[in-house]
Amino acid sequence: MNSRSDSDSVPDRPVELADAAALEAFVEEYSPALVEFVTDGCGVCASMEPVVGGVARGTEAAVGIVNPRDDPPLIDDYRITSVPTLVLFVDGEERDRLAEGFVSGDRLTEFVAEAA
Repeated sequence: MNSRSDSDSVPDRPVELADAAALEAFVEEYSPALVEFVTDGCGVCASMEPVVGGVARGTEAAVGIVNPRDDPPLIDDYRITSVPTLVLFVDGEERDRLAEGFVSGDRLTEFVAEAA
């Protein structure tokens, strides 16, 4: 696990994660890691794109985006009941989550800071 002291190693934009293997590798490599679960055609998910991009640029968290419909076991494995769902991982383990629809940039930055 990478407990990043070198901010150059943290992606400054959200990383598209193709499947469970990519998600697992991402949360093992970066700590903290914020993963947004989205689906195609979700208007709220689309409106969150600039917000999660701002979090990727403005916090120590690496940000990943995954569509659980592309790898259906993710739905059960991560208990995804609505999208967008934002899950914060610390040292590879889920620390906290938000599944309340649109979240402002300030609120999401605060969520990352509190949980990490």
